[in-house]
Amino acid sequence: MLSLYIGKGISIFMEKILIKNGRVVDPANYIDGKKDILIEDGKIKKVADFIVEDEDTNVIDADEKAVMPGFIDLHVHLREPGFEYKETIETGSKAAARGGVTSICPMPNTKPVIDSPESVKDLLKRADCSPVHILPIGACTIGQEGKELADIEGMKDAGIVALSEDGKSVMDSALFRKLLKEAARLDLPMFSHCEDKALVEGGVMNKGKKSEELGLPGITNSVEDVIVARDIIMSKEAGNRLHLCHCSTADSVVLVEMAKKQGLPVSAEVCPHHFTMSDDEITEDNGRFKMNPPLRNRADVDALKEGLKTGIMEVISTDHAPHGKEEKDQSMLKAPFGIVGLETSFALGYTELVDKGVLTLSQLVEKMSVNPAKVLGIDKGNLAPGKAADIVIADITKEYKIDSSKFVSKGKNTPFDGKKVKGRVITTIVDGNIVYKY
Repeated sequence: MLSLYIGKGISIFMEKILIKNGRVVDPANYIDGKKDILIEDGKIKKVADFIVEDEDTNVIDADEKAVMPGFIDLHVHLREPGFEYKETIETGSKAAARGGVTSICPMPNTKPVIDSPESVKDLLKRADCSPVHILPIGACTIGQEGKELADIEGMKDAGIVALSEDGKSVMDSALFRKLLKEAARLDLPMFSHCEDKALVEGGVMNKGKKSEELGLPGITNSVEDVIVARDIIMSKEAGNRLHLCHCSTADSVVLVEMAKKQGLPVSAEVCPHHFTMSDDEITEDNGRFKMNPPLRNRADVDALKEGLKTGIMEVISTDHAPHGKEEKDQSMLKAPFGIVGLETSFALGYTELVDKGVLTLSQLVEKMSVNPAKVLGIDKGNLAPGKAADIVIADITKEYKIDSSKFVSKGKNTPFDGKKVKGRVITTIVDGNIVYKY
């Protein structure tokens, strides 16, 4: 196995790349069939049934492989600055490349918090080592303390693509209304972490039979649902774009559907762990099963799948949250919330949704590439000529086991170690550069 990672500052630029014989899945252009793709100068030059190769062309044979627009993950934690022992921009972005993710949105809960134009600029400077696109998200309040709005306009000028108080909600509703109006004025989407902290009451997993069996305090669905409802109602008043992060409950799906029926600019994401596992699959009291929101019951999992199928829930993101081994390898009572996901998201999506008939491959690509680009309002998720050559090639035919020891992320904290999946990323291309090759 060859693993190749190229950062932005390193040039192995291929003047021409020709992807031959692949199954091109490009829902933005209603394509799902065998095509060749020619890449020149970092952009897609031509898409056709057959393209003749030149002598100076690097040819990639994608026979029996899926060729898709690079995935866009709206929700990741790179931990830098401040928590580099958990993850760095370099290791997190390499993990993204290995997972076929060509653009990532790092959340602002670093140390210091990304809450100013200066901190945004520092983050982007640090990101020079990244093989993938880094699209920063700015904090809503100074220090994420929920007391005073951050310099939102200044952060937008510095390069943020969205706002979030990730890890918490802005619980002061008057301040939140002010925030939403500012987001509307600046046309920045608000990414909401929907959690009423006062209702958590020390819970570490979903409240139900399994929490009782393990003797652990539980987290009810209402912790999420009441904030989903509040944020939708307040966004309706403010007129801003709202994106609901890591939805985990059946009622979140109901509330998002209600918002869409009213024509509100509300979008919602589901994480692979929430559509793959339920709390009854937690085998022991161990930190690898602890995430926020928690793994819910089977009815919630089924509702999320149905929401993905019907298009109510239109985005799949990971909430990639790496931690140190010692932090996670203990009781859920002490372990921090979060699991990693960048290197497993496509495989889990393909295995649990496509292979089991919930979605077509084209629909999965919509949720991992096309729709995230729409949420951000960026010109990606598209393989038409002239577009940036952000492309992922994957083998969807062969089964393999997830092996966390092979992760390039510093975080190995996953409940999916050893799980059999299909959908191995073979090649990742960013702006015409091959940044990862299996």
